[in-house]
Amino acid sequence: MAPASLGPLRLKLTLWYLMTLFAIIVLLGGGLFLAIGHRFTTELDQSLRDASAQLGRAAQTRELESGARGKVVDAVEELHIADRTLFLLDSTGAPNTPAEAPDWVRTAAQQINQNGTIDVEHEVRRDKTLKLHAERVRLASGTSVIAVAVADKIELEDRYAALITAFGGAAAFALVMVAIGGWLLVRQATAPIERSMTQMQRFMADAAHELRTPITVLRTQAEVALQRDRDQTGYVAALRGIESESRRLGRIVDDLLTLARADSGERPFVATRVFLDDVVMDAVGAAGAMAAARGVTLTVGGFEEAPVNGDAELLRQLVMIVLDNAIKFTPRGGKVDVTVGRRGPDAVCSMVDTGPGIAPEQLPHVFGRFYRGDPARGRRSPDDAVASGAGLGLSIAQWIAVLHHGSIGIESPPGGGTSVSVQIPGAGTVPPVSSS
Repeated sequence: MAPASLGPLRLKLTLWYLMTLFAIIVLLGGGLFLAIGHRFTTELDQSLRDASAQLGRAAQTRELESGARGKVVDAVEELHIADRTLFLLDSTGAPNTPAEAPDWVRTAAQQINQNGTIDVEHEVRRDKTLKLHAERVRLASGTSVIAVAVADKIELEDRYAALITAFGGAAAFALVMVAIGGWLLVRQATAPIERSMTQMQRFMADAAHELRTPITVLRTQAEVALQRDRDQTGYVAALRGIESESRRLGRIVDDLLTLARADSGERPFVATRVFLDDVVMDAVGAAGAMAAARGVTLTVGGFEEAPVNGDAELLRQLVMIVLDNAIKFTPRGGKVDVTVGRRGPDAVCSMVDTGPGIAPEQLPHVFGRFYRGDPARGRRSPDDAVASGAGLGLSIAQWIAVLHHGSIGIESPPGGGTSVSVQIPGAGTVPPVSSS
């Protein structure tokens, strides 16, 4: 089953990142441009007022120096302010210095308001606008003159355009970086989801495959039994086959339910002080009958008291899973040896069988769900109990070990035989865990 692609979702999330940033840039940029534009306009108005004031002072200076002997420099004619055009007019709007003034300047001067100032914008052509500030200045003699300062607004527009260009370039670069970074971030964020979806789809496909086999067998056996009349022995045989497949189907369903609860954290777990050696001994006693039926010798080696914090039921299930595999995969006449001891502060249970072993290339996969390795190793006859396995036991065993803050490992030397080691932290090294 092909995994569902998250490409469209990643693209949508990346586009949302870009749209959100674009909206932020537009709002921020618009507010910034309005604020800076207002600031530029204010600075231009202030500079025109300052220029008019300087022209007025120059006119007052000229009047004071007009009665001096000898040649005196005209303060008005000598006043020059960069990028500003200055006009001095009399109270009627007639030009004084310089001798000529544009009509619109004279008209503006004549329209000066009661406060003695006026601000006017004059469009020379579509791409050029002049701004004027005029103010009335009273000289020492009592006469009034009008000081006018004119500036080209293109200066403001040039500075504003340069700012827009710089901000636009920075915004475009930011959008590109966000597109790249957002895509990488989305890929990183959705990778666990994609893995989970892939695992879920694989799990569902494997579960469907495993469930389909016993269901098919059950239906076939029932159909065959109903095709014609049989004697009691025939019906008993058919019912036994159905009962056997039902048990297998029940085990698969139980294992699937256990793993589902493990994945969702719904399996109640309360850790108490238990002795791993007692748990193992109980499991060995239960597995003894199965070992005897298969002609496998189940031996108990060294046993050392090993207290741990754990769930006795789950620990017993873990040991039973490993013992069940060891007995199933050990040929008649072989043996399985079980020991419990201490490794530092931890409790360790080892189970070693004399079976055919596991190929090196299969060892990394043995804890995978529904993994059963080489069929030749496990299926020796149609009626063999090994055939009932669904490849879920070791996945459950690993979950139980991890739940107890422990580990489980498998070694299989080239000469045959398999050794499984379960290590659980000793009581006192890990605080009791409670979950529900």
